Amino acid sequence: MECNKDEAIRAKEIAEKKFAAKDIFGAKKFALKAQNLYPNLEGISQLIITFDVYISTKNRITGEPDWYGILGMDRFIDENTLRKQYRKLAFELHPDKNKSIGAHGAFILISEAWKILSDKGKRVAYDEKINAKGSKVSTNKGASLSAENNTSSCASNDQKKVPKEENAFSSFCSADPYEIEKLIQEVLEEEKRKRGERKAARMKHLRMFCVCSWTR
Repeated sequence: MECNKDEAIRAKEIAEKKFAAKDIFGAKKFALKAQNLYPNLEGISQLIITFDVYISTKNRITGEPDWYGILGMDRFIDENTLRKQYRKLAFELHPDKNKSIGAHGAFILISEAWKILSDKGKRVAYDEKINAKGSKVSTNKGASLSAENNTSSCASNDQKKVPKEENAFSSFCSADPYEIEKLIQEVLEEEKRKRGERKAARMKHLRMFCVCSWTR
């Protein structure tokens, strides 16, 4: 059994390296191998959940991620079940609990998915986009081209009316999850650096205070 554990650890390490190299499907393959070899391997189930979220972002709907897929649900699910699923994923992916590679980015993605799908207005608008896409596929080629041109024209006219924060949100939604993770790591490193500077400043102030006290 210990032999299996050693092999599982190696498989997990390979999975993490493949994820870092942006081979998400290869990463999932080796993570599953590690789980099969040693089901109780620390952090392996959380790692697989993390990878599943990233894999779900490969599906795009009208340029946006498949928010239902990111939460592991279909679009016809009721709000109560959707809420339970989000809470389950949030518990598994929360940075305080999940230290797996990519967990921070996955947590942000499910949070954004919940932000949209828990808002009735945003969910209706998102569902309408999905329905519109389905309608285009079912129409003939000429009608599809006409609808596409009309949609593009409307989008161009409406774009001027879209608030800056909405444009920023759309940019975030369409961002590469790996870029999101990279940004998060940069922010964390910056926060760590600032905490170090603040600690150093406090220590310097304390030393000066002590010196002044001793020289009195």
